[in-house]
Amino acid sequence: MLTLIPLPAFEDNYIWIWHDDHHAVAVDPGDPVPLIAYLDARHLALTAILITHHHRDHTGGNVLLRQRYNCPVYAPDNPRIPAVTHVLHGGDSVDIAKPFLHFDVLATPGHTLDHISYVGHDSLFCGDTVFGCGCGKLFEGSPPIMAASLDAILALPDTTRVCCAHEYTLSNIDFAKTIDGANPALLERERADRALRARNVPTLPSTLQLEKRTNPFLRFHDPDMTAFASRYLDRPHPTPAEVFGAIRAAKDAWDG
Repeated sequence: MLTLIPLPAFEDNYIWIWHDDHHAVAVDPGDPVPLIAYLDARHLALTAILITHHHRDHTGGNVLLRQRYNCPVYAPDNPRIPAVTHVLHGGDSVDIAKPFLHFDVLATPGHTLDHISYVGHDSLFCGDTVFGCGCGKLFEGSPPIMAASLDAILALPDTTRVCCAHEYTLSNIDFAKTIDGANPALLERERADRALRARNVPTLPSTLQLEKRTNPFLRFHDPDMTAFASRYLDRPHPTPAEVFGAIRAAKDAWDG
């Protein structure tokens, strides 16, 4: 039986762990210390590392973990990512024997240009592309690039678990309410997620269905978000990419 765990790291990161009580796979282990402690306490052998993009808080554990466990490191094509053994591009796949896992690789540039996501077992490991009720800042990409990546994610089944790399959900909800405050699904999500965080329980994984209903960054085809973007840009009929760009610009300017 496979178990999926969001392991807290740093101040707000999650290292996602799949394990079968004997072997484990880790996604974006930026900090090796809590991961090693988790593995040692449960006598788990790390058999693979999956990396979504080059930022240090996602890749910082690669060297030590590869030395300690001699496991493969799967990552996008970027020389800034250390200890990579298998370079991946969108359209590739990853097969791991122990635990038995299969992932399809989705190119999701925007937050960074090298960003990829892993899709498998009814789950999406999306790094910093999608957050709970939010999305990653565009450090390297543009709104059209990120909108195309989000469209690829929107095409996945609604039941897909969305496994993000940061616990930003409540802050993102606070922003979402400034542009979508009449959305009853968003208000219900706020109540549920605030209750989870009050008990120090992760708000993740969410589901793609929930994100479609509450996450403004995934609703850039929605008439309400189009109306917001038209007001924000002060012109009619923005394209979907322009709607996304307006939402992203509003979030970047938000002082909450």
